[in-house]
Amino acid sequence: MQKATFAGGCFWCMVKPFDEWDGIHKVTSGYMGGHVEKPTYADVKGGQSGHLEVVQIEFDEAIFSYEKLLDIFWMQIDPTDAGGQFHDRGESYTTAIFTHSEEQQSIAAASKSKLAESGRFSKPIVTPIREAHTFYAAEDYHQDYYKKDPEHYKEDRSKSGRDDFIQVHWEK
Repeated sequence: MQKATFAGGCFWCMVKPFDEWDGIHKVTSGYMGGHVEKPTYADVKGGQSGHLEVVQIEFDEAIFSYEKLLDIFWMQIDPTDAGGQFHDRGESYTTAIFTHSEEQQSIAAASKSKLAESGRFSKPIVTPIREAHTFYAAEDYHQDYYKKDPEHYKEDRSKSGRDDFIQVHWEK
């Protein structure tokens, strides 16, 4: 089993796009990239921990490739926004690709270059590629939120501007 970790703003919105594919065994909401051990949601959201909200994906690369995960990731975010994602602002909502190996780093860099050269966006791609460090799973109530509270999830996602952005940039 391989791991992939992506920060794409609100982790609630990043679980479902990865969750329903063959070869994806688990998608866990959590935190990575900060300096505080065992951060809480309040620590991360308040900006005290330095962590980003992330999803960590456990996948079988023989069934689902890392390249395909990256394709899905790019289609969920605004990779040109360094200040957060959609209505969620601040460091904890910024984007990043956290790599777990040199191979992932190389594949992620090639994917980012390909996107930058595509002309899809008029501004530069600012999503960093960072080395993965300790992953902390978010509190239970954040896990599989789109299943636990589908109405609130749909409402929050709709108001965020994420779906409108995806439609404009990816569903042409």
